[in-house]
Amino acid sequence: MSVGEMLAATVPMARTLNLEFIETARDKAVVALPDQGEYHNHVGGPHAGAMFTLGESASGAIVLAAFGDQLSRAVPLAVRAEIAYRKLAMGRVTATATLGRPAAEVVAELDAGQRPEFPVSVEIRREDGAVTGEMTVLWTLRPNG
Repeated sequence: MSVGEMLAATVPMARTLNLEFIETARDKAVVALPDQGEYHNHVGGPHAGAMFTLGESASGAIVLAAFGDQLSRAVPLAVRAEIAYRKLAMGRVTATATLGRPAAEVVAELDAGQRPEFPVSVEIRREDGAVTGEMTVLWTLRPNG
C-alpha cells in the first residue's frame, strides 16, 4: 500500500475531501484538492479549512514517506501549524510539501534518545502556478514507551 493509499484509508478527512495523493516520496509530497462546490467558500474557491487540511495532509504524507520505517519505535505527531493565505484560490489546488531538515539528522536524534522536531514547508498553488498559500507544520517523532 502506498503512503497516499494508507492516508486515504486511515484519515477520514482525506477521504471526505477526496484528496488526490499524486506523489509521496522521502523528499517531496504532492497532494491535490479537486474543485468541489460543496467545499467552496463565499467567493467560490476552496474553503480555508479545506486548504488547511490539504496542506496538513501533504505534510503528513512526506513525514510518513520519510519516517515510515521508524513507526515501530516512534509515532509522528503534528506539534503546531501556521498557514498564510496569499492569493485567491480557485479551482483545483495542489500542495507540495518538503522536509525542513535532513531525515538522517532527525533519525540520529531519535537514535540518541531525543524527541526530534522538524518543520515541513508546504506551498499551495492554483493550476496556473500562482502560490495561494504557504504553510509550515512542525512535526515530532514521539518515541514509543
